[in-house]
Amino acid sequence: MITIKEYFDAHQGNMIYKWAHYFDIYERHFKRFANLDRQVVVVEIGVLNGGSLQLWKKYFGSKVLIYGIDIHADCLKYQEDQINIKIGSSADANFLKQLKEEIPKIDILIDDGSHRMNHQIKAFVNLWDHVNENGCYLVEDTHTSYWNDFGGGKGRSGTFINFSKNLVDSIHAWYSEQAYFINDKYTKTLSSIHYYDSIVVFEKCPLKSKPVTLKSGIDTTTNNRIIRHHNIRKSLVYRFTYQALRLFNKLLQFLKIRGVILNG
Repeated sequence: MITIKEYFDAHQGNMIYKWAHYFDIYERHFKRFANLDRQVVVVEIGVLNGGSLQLWKKYFGSKVLIYGIDIHADCLKYQEDQINIKIGSSADANFLKQLKEEIPKIDILIDDGSHRMNHQIKAFVNLWDHVNENGCYLVEDTHTSYWNDFGGGKGRSGTFINFSKNLVDSIHAWYSEQAYFINDKYTKTLSSIHYYDSIVVFEKCPLKSKPVTLKSGIDTTTNNRIIRHHNIRKSLVYRFTYQALRLFNKLLQFLKIRGVILNG
């Protein structure tokens, strides 16, 4: 199978402008969608010269349907067979709502638009629900989360990187012991987040329920140390101490102070 980089190297169409280290990331996350025996829908925010749209057309094959999103009306000239252009801003909620009404569910979404914080976040919040289960949402050039002119800066609130870090918490909300930290739509639909130099990839999954544990094999944990530990746990003093520490931890969590580690 021809790789994305090989298609890029042989490209004779409109100009493509990419960081060299992006191609391995594309390949890792996009390969499973190439040349499927069904329609694959790819959306790219940011058209520029239209070259990357042509690249995706070659790589994904004859059944791919591609939508390029841009604010510049002259990008309409890059429409061709299998490639459609929609004019609008990724920061405009009304445009994004209309877009979802006009296009099929998305398999791959690539945000290579303005790279501004509010644009990246608004696009993600508004379009995540329109990504197919088992789909992929890739945000490029996330180094702008560290550039002041784009609304970024290390430790600055409202950056896309900080937004994505909150989604790491959402994945783990199943295990929360804090009343204000509960499951949300990302807990149930976000399978994984992959961080690379200047790219963040979000993998979607079918609607999931609370994780469960499984057991297999013979339980051999019957040695004396385990039995003694079990007996201690059952003692009244242990139970009282354990519950007291749990309450103390809840207070520390409320005050946003590191908690006490409980053994067992």
